[in-house]
Amino acid sequence: MLIVGCVIFGLGSLIVKFVPVGAYAIAFWRLAVAAVIFWVLSRFFGQKLPKNRQALRYALLSGAFLGFDLALWHESIYAVGPGISTLLNSLQIFFLSAIGFFFFGERLGKIQLLSLIMAVAGVALIASPEFGHNQNAGWGFASGIVSGAMLALSMVFVRKTHQAEATALFPIMLLLDSGNLYPTTLRDAGLILIYGAVMQCFAWGLIAYAIPLLSLSLTGLLLLSEPVAALVIDYFWLDKPINGLQWGGALLTLAAIYLGSVDN
Repeated sequence: MLIVGCVIFGLGSLIVKFVPVGAYAIAFWRLAVAAVIFWVLSRFFGQKLPKNRQALRYALLSGAFLGFDLALWHESIYAVGPGISTLLNSLQIFFLSAIGFFFFGERLGKIQLLSLIMAVAGVALIASPEFGHNQNAGWGFASGIVSGAMLALSMVFVRKTHQAEATALFPIMLLLDSGNLYPTTLRDAGLILIYGAVMQCFAWGLIAYAIPLLSLSLTGLLLLSEPVAALVIDYFWLDKPINGLQWGGALLTLAAIYLGSVDN
């Protein structure tokens, strides 16, 4: 479920690229559409918001960090394209593993540690050539990496919410949820609705459901399926030039995902 959710989540980068709405604005509309849908589903299935104030606070913090993650990820998409921006966002494995080690007492086995090193090397191989020909690479890399930190914090607070109080899926997803502010055509409005309904509700719902069932370090590794899918989309659909070094990085990243999964 986590891998399927990640791949669909990454497909949203295509919508961000082609809809002429600002980075922060499209993040707002995406979460607003999803919030309405999850509110309706919560009412339909009779699922209530958590009563524990700490759980409620953790869920709201998770939503705030997710909002910053999306906005900065969108900025990175504009600067370096969907594939590389999603790879940079996936550097959250650094933050997830560090948080798991220091705050949750998770330990990394030798194979899993090797897989983390391989994953980092793979991401570096894929991303490094961009600096040679893109003047926006600096901002794209900075916003992409910081978006990964925001995503990691969002996931941590999803887990903290469940630890404070067992919370049904639909209510927690409801809580998670300047420039060109409004879509100007029916096509763009429709794409934003798809972005909020499919990428935010369905895909992020799968991710949020799976996070409490896995260790943070394994979660980080499996989330790397998203950037690999985004890189393939960049090459085949958007005709972005990708050299052999970058494809080698993609294969190395896939190997890291496999090793991390087997070790757990």
